[in-house]
Amino acid sequence: MKNYRAKMAATDSGQVRFSGHTLDKVNKAKLHLENYYSNFLSQQMERRNRQERLEESMNENGLTEKEKNEKRIQHAIKESEFLRLRRSRLGVEDFEPLKVIGRGAFGEVRLVQKKDTGHVYAMKILRKEDMLEKEQVAHVRAERDILVQADYQWVVKMYYSFQDMYNLYLIMEFLPGGDMMTLLMKRDTLSEECTQFYIAETAIAIDYIHKLGFIHRDIKPDNLLLDAKGHVKLSDFGLCTGLKKSHRTEFYRNLSETSPINFISSPMNSRRKAESWKRNRRHLAYSTVGTPDYIAPEVFTRAGYNSSCDWWSLGVIMYEMLIGYPPFCSDTPQETYRKVINWKETLMFPPEVPISSEPKDLIQRFCCEVERRMGSRGELEEVKEHHFFKGVDWEHIRERPAAILVEIKSIDDTSNFDEFPDVDLQIPSAPSFMEDPQKGKDWVFVNYSFRRFEGLTQRYRNIKKS
Repeated sequence: MKNYRAKMAATDSGQVRFSGHTLDKVNKAKLHLENYYSNFLSQQMERRNRQERLEESMNENGLTEKEKNEKRIQHAIKESEFLRLRRSRLGVEDFEPLKVIGRGAFGEVRLVQKKDTGHVYAMKILRKEDMLEKEQVAHVRAERDILVQADYQWVVKMYYSFQDMYNLYLIMEFLPGGDMMTLLMKRDTLSEECTQFYIAETAIAIDYIHKLGFIHRDIKPDNLLLDAKGHVKLSDFGLCTGLKKSHRTEFYRNLSETSPINFISSPMNSRRKAESWKRNRRHLAYSTVGTPDYIAPEVFTRAGYNSSCDWWSLGVIMYEMLIGYPPFCSDTPQETYRKVINWKETLMFPPEVPISSEPKDLIQRFCCEVERRMGSRGELEEVKEHHFFKGVDWEHIRERPAAILVEIKSIDDTSNFDEFPDVDLQIPSAPSFMEDPQKGKDWVFVNYSFRRFEGLTQRYRNIKKS
């Protein structure tokens, strides 16, 4: 009884006060239980949805009852296989690293091949220690959650996610076309016809994310990937936020607290500006600072924002496609921040790079006050009605040839990606016998593992590299 009283202390109001250690264990247990039942319910719902889609497909194709029964038996076998494979442990040893194709502030992206199927994926590796130190846990969770939900052609597909002692792993489809940043750096500008195509496809992807209840918050050319046919897919949801996700403010606060800079102190013509932008762009893409060029002003001021901030970013990308550099680009992130905040004075169209009235009007409808911003009320339907998109076949745009065709020589062709010769190809992981350096903190990554039905049940023939 004395020991019991020693663990608990009564407050003046008569309520029991538990120790911090006890509360910590309660929170962990609560999280585990919530995740267990949430997973159980979602798995049952997904299984029911797959069965319903199968029945709808068979009815649409007019199959006989005998053919339907055969399809149902095959589907049941797949479901059983899925349950069995979900229980199996997945780790880095199941993948052969082929090449490093990307590097970020908190990790790297590798092209890998699954040993048992021969299928090629992009493996995103995030260091747990960095996630905890930089308070990125909520953003990691947001990215994983939206990739689980987003099973659609306009978003990069995630097949698996898992973890070990040191790292988090996202196994996603490999899109050999590279990203929009690389495409823009290869060309001075894009034609209005090409711009129409890419902006239309990106608008559809943004609208899809918004309908899921998320705001991307980091729409930029780096995060627009191109598939083997040259079509757009939205990626990198590390800053994505939804109703249950926290917002990152440190980066924006750091910019706003810097000393004032005269943002018109060093005027340059369009050619010099484009050259300077391309020279610094690659460095900004891989740095921890990043670039604030595509971020809406209301996000910087932290006065409250909604999904319309993604449409502002689309307007900035459209400007860059047509002009050759984004409208607020400067030598430093701080100077760019000042320009974005004062966009009414700094959003200008250089006369030496003429564009027609329709795209100029659309850019100004995207990059403006929230109240009158294109897409902020009617979302995609409002965007579709703009004159710039006249002639776009929105329903079949992904079935049409892309504006710029992508040349792919093989399933593991990485010619559209940067080279990283200084990075060790071996996937960094911790031996299972080593003591976990994050012991006691690792519970924040509970329920991170995921297996997609198609990924585990669809078999691919082994493909040997030449």
